[in-house]
Amino acid sequence: MLLGVGGPGQHHTWLHPEIPGDASVDIRWYIARAQQAEAAGFDHVFIVDSQFITPDSPNHYLNRLEPLTLLSAVAVHTSHIGLVGTLTTSYNDPFNVARRLASLDVISGGRAGWNVVATGDGGTAGNYGRKEHYDYATRYGRALEHVRVVQGLWDSYEDDAFPRDKERGVFFDRSRQHVLDHVGEHFNVAGPLNLQRSPQGQPVIFQAGDSEEGRDLGASIAEAIFTHAQTIEEGQAFARDIRARAVAKGRDPENILIVPGISPILADTDEEARAKEAAIIGGKDFDRALKELGRPFGWHDFTRYDLDAPFPELGDLGDRSFRTQAEKIKKLARDNGLTLRQVVQHTIESRRSAFTGSPLTVANEIQKWFEAGAFDGVNITVTVPSEFARFTDEVLPILRERGVVRTGYDATTLRGNLGLPIPRNIHTLAKAF
Repeated sequence: MLLGVGGPGQHHTWLHPEIPGDASVDIRWYIARAQQAEAAGFDHVFIVDSQFITPDSPNHYLNRLEPLTLLSAVAVHTSHIGLVGTLTTSYNDPFNVARRLASLDVISGGRAGWNVVATGDGGTAGNYGRKEHYDYATRYGRALEHVRVVQGLWDSYEDDAFPRDKERGVFFDRSRQHVLDHVGEHFNVAGPLNLQRSPQGQPVIFQAGDSEEGRDLGASIAEAIFTHAQTIEEGQAFARDIRARAVAKGRDPENILIVPGISPILADTDEEARAKEAAIIGGKDFDRALKELGRPFGWHDFTRYDLDAPFPELGDLGDRSFRTQAEKIKKLARDNGLTLRQVVQHTIESRRSAFTGSPLTVANEIQKWFEAGAFDGVNITVTVPSEFARFTDEVLPILRERGVVRTGYDATTLRGNLGLPIPRNIHTLAKAF
């Protein structure tokens, strides 16, 4: 996950001498990091996105490139690594999303992935001519239908639709083109899409969301899920829940990968790593953290309250933003009688990493989580190149030697490297019966 000058909680990352002040808008920085990740055998690079900011947004959010434009540039400078970008179903139309992602998939030879999100930042509505943000039920109902329409459009052409036979003068077999004619609750889309399928059939569907609606959506459509877990037990519980939901929806649970984000902190010894982490935590900007606390609540201004008074009563604030995160914060404060200052401090402390220590300690911890079924892989935040290099050069060799991580790429497509099946075109599949 490439975060340039620093995402949430990374208030001073941009000051590091290895990070250009314009890293988040410098395509050369992204290409270099993607090539660094590809040399280390990573499955994909991941570009997060949102479309609403305030002056208090994380530095990277204030000034960054649009994901698919960025990834298209990276595609022509890499050959194996997957290219995963975030696109919202709340403020995009399915046809445009289907075409843009399919284009990236064809350009890259089958390496594209779509991180499906139902926008949490309520302020985004104002950027798209709406007076208010969609409620949760609408957001997730729209998201499910949106993805199904996109997948239908990706099946507009069967794999043999373009013979391109110059001797017979046959460029196109019209019997292999299919109109969608979708009429639904949120979208009416005729189709067909004007682009062939890629070598992996369709881009890989990623998803992130921890609410009930988010988990149901992931179980319905995701092939890999970005999440967060602070303990092995949390990771195991999330994986069990998602796979049980998937089974209930008639899906093969083994075709859903659980990929939490982690931020390894490495040093020569465990003691040095813990000291390094303490310095990072202690160096976080309290005032910035106080302002960032407002994001799950629709960027509510918490600076208006007494820091040492009980956490304010906020009613249903956050219901149209990041509701699950907002409810967790309110419950934490309520159950523990915390002040606003204590809640902010907790958000700072909660960024401690379970993967802190020497390279051997971190490798052991990753193996422990993996073998316990707490995840299928990890999504690593990348800012400082030398810190990332330390992980690739000192942790990965240990895991490779133990057979936990593969030694090289198994395929040229993202699906192939993730071990996911190629989706059969629904029209070709129908002819087989």
